[in-house]
Amino acid sequence: MSPIERLKIKLFCDGANYDDMIAMARNPLIKGFTTNPTLMRKAGIADYAAFARRVLDAIDDRPVSFEVFADDPDGMERQARAIARWGRNVNVKIPVTSTDGRFRGDVIRKLSADGVMLNVTAVLTLDQVGQIAMALDPATPAIVSVFAGRIADTGIDPVPVMQHARDLLSRRPKAELLWASPRELLNVFQADAIGCHIITATPELLAKLKLVGKDLDNYSLETVKMFFHDARAAGYRIEA
Repeated sequence: MSPIERLKIKLFCDGANYDDMIAMARNPLIKGFTTNPTLMRKAGIADYAAFARRVLDAIDDRPVSFEVFADDPDGMERQARAIARWGRNVNVKIPVTSTDGRFRGDVIRKLSADGVMLNVTAVLTLDQVGQIAMALDPATPAIVSVFAGRIADTGIDPVPVMQHARDLLSRRPKAELLWASPRELLNVFQADAIGCHIITATPELLAKLKLVGKDLDNYSLETVKMFFHDARAAGYRIEA
């Protein structure tokens, strides 16, 4: 088997471009989709619900996560229940805290107990993972999205953090750990090695899967040729 075929981790596509999502849905390697209000705003989405329903009409066989954007507990719960009704394959994304920094365990606990499949997002600390594990209902499937890439951006190695997070979630066998915001394709193999269930990545990063197993001597030669041809195409000269 190729290195990709040996992967146990599920690859999710992260984005808000409809055409990209549909193209990725044709790839059997892609097992689910995530998005968020920031990505949707950057993509020029004007009608949140209409976009979500269009996506779900086209992709009904894999999990798709859509996020609430209310900031108060009652608003979060109302939006979450509405989003959950959009499709049986929907995971409702709940931010781990409100904008005042308060842990939203009350919302997570109530929705999970009622069978709403959540994707708890924007998680960056092990303390948050532990609190989420306690709030989730053991009988309800859920995703816990730890932003390993953002952890790495602060100079901290995310691998041991994610390993510990995996251990903390072991008490909730229906909760899946998601490695969010990967920065390079290597992260897929790191996440797989430590037992993460899911990694979500942009279409641009997932496109690099074709490089897995590539001969490095050939890759070196291609790089040399690229520099050479680009210098010639630019008409660069160095006078002796």
